Amino acid sequence: MRFLLRTVICAVALWVAAAFVHGIHITAANGAKQAFTLLGVAVIFGVVNAFIKPVVQVLGCAFYVLTLGLFALVVNALLMLLTSWIAGKLHLPFHVDGFWAAFWGAIIVGVVSWLLSLLVTSGEE
Repeated sequence: MRFLLRTVICAVALWVAAAFVHGIHITAANGAKQAFTLLGVAVIFGVVNAFIKPVVQVLGCAFYVLTLGLFALVVNALLMLLTSWIAGKLHLPFHVDGFWAAFWGAIIVGVVSWLLSLLVTSGEE
């Protein structure tokens, strides 16, 4: 149940990022197809963050320390670009145009996901 909730939260955050960032495109034909596309991309984004992000964090530990954590923004943008590439290979109508779109999109996805997680989990305790 928790995985499904996190996937839906990520899908909503990706939708918000696509709405506000010029360069993040969801080109599905209608609302239902866009929703399924966002859910698919959210699963891809979750898998990428679960498996690749920890490896990058360990290997780039020195960069995190030297930049006081700002390197995390670059890593998140690159993971967003990787997610876009994988979605393209799976023929999902989701595309991120370049680094800066991915940079701002990753920031929005992170903030929106955090806020939605706070709202959803606040009622459980």
